[in-house]
Amino acid sequence: MNSQADQFYIVPETIHNELVRKAYESRGFNQEECEAAAKFSAYATTHGIRTHNALKALHLDDLFGSKAGGCVPAAKIIKKESRFAASEVWDCQFKLGQATAYEAMERCIELAEKYGIGQVSVDHAFHYLWGGGYVMDAAKKGYFAYTNCTAAITEVVPFMGSDPTLGTNPHSWGFPTMDSIGYPIVIDWATSVIAMGRVQQLKREGKSLPAGAAVDQNGEETLDPNQVAALKPFGAHKGYGLSLINELVAAFIGASKPTLRSRHLEDGDKHTPNFYFQVIHPEALSSKDFAFGRSQSENVKVVLDDILSGGNDSCLVPGQMEADFANRTAAAGGLLFSENEILEFNHIAEQINADLWVISDFSKELK
Repeated sequence: MNSQADQFYIVPETIHNELVRKAYESRGFNQEECEAAAKFSAYATTHGIRTHNALKALHLDDLFGSKAGGCVPAAKIIKKESRFAASEVWDCQFKLGQATAYEAMERCIELAEKYGIGQVSVDHAFHYLWGGGYVMDAAKKGYFAYTNCTAAITEVVPFMGSDPTLGTNPHSWGFPTMDSIGYPIVIDWATSVIAMGRVQQLKREGKSLPAGAAVDQNGEETLDPNQVAALKPFGAHKGYGLSLINELVAAFIGASKPTLRSRHLEDGDKHTPNFYFQVIHPEALSSKDFAFGRSQSENVKVVLDDILSGGNDSCLVPGQMEADFANRTAAAGGLLFSENEILEFNHIAEQINADLWVISDFSKELK
């Protein structure tokens, strides 16, 4: 998340999406995948998620994706036979993560509408970036949503360890609280102190890391994003445990050794992340026994108001910052990018012979 003091330029979403689509198209992705990549990158930027925008997405594709054999453009999803009506298992054959995640979450919604709950587990896919975006989208449509994934590479040391054998392994929850507070509650985090995308952002902006977030090649803590060799789990054993959950879920789905992931060795093993998606219809949880005849949404608001009562009125609700930044984006009338981010987009444009963004063509955000 960025500081309100940051200076941004306003880039029309159409211009942004056109460049992102062309970048993915130049790599062989089909129209559906290009549209999903552009849509998701714009959605992340709209909500102030600079660590998982198009720059991060294309950087991942360079390192581990279509340019490295870890993602196959236009791959077809194989939906396997299941004896469980509300559960599906997909082999995505190295398909682009954003397109996979959109389709999986929509399928979970369809299943939840029919059965009250739906889940899709995904094998053999490429990283889907910001899990919070998918659960937020489902929550805005009125559903509980959850997803977790394993990361493209192992870059986090276990609690009391020294070698990175875990991914940043995010968990993302979305709650349908639009009627209660005006925006969905979204609880979304990497299980490391910070995500590697945050390291890249701080490097780009010339800023330091927070304390206790990363180590250098010698295993010593560093505040310099240029010296980062591995990340630390947040909350010591707690973040480690949450990260381990993702690895275990992935293992049940079909994952291989985490340290092999995205290394593309010719060893006959598997080297791709795994995803898990779940959606619950709110009516499937309701006892219909709310005090004073309150509705479900009214009851949610009462509970939240109670939590934030007394001296807690200045506390943030998870998802509030994203909702506030989305309002800021709407007021600006376009996507907000720093000058350094615009320069990075121009590097992408140069690589695919697309039109460069002329910074003087963009208005600065009014304070």
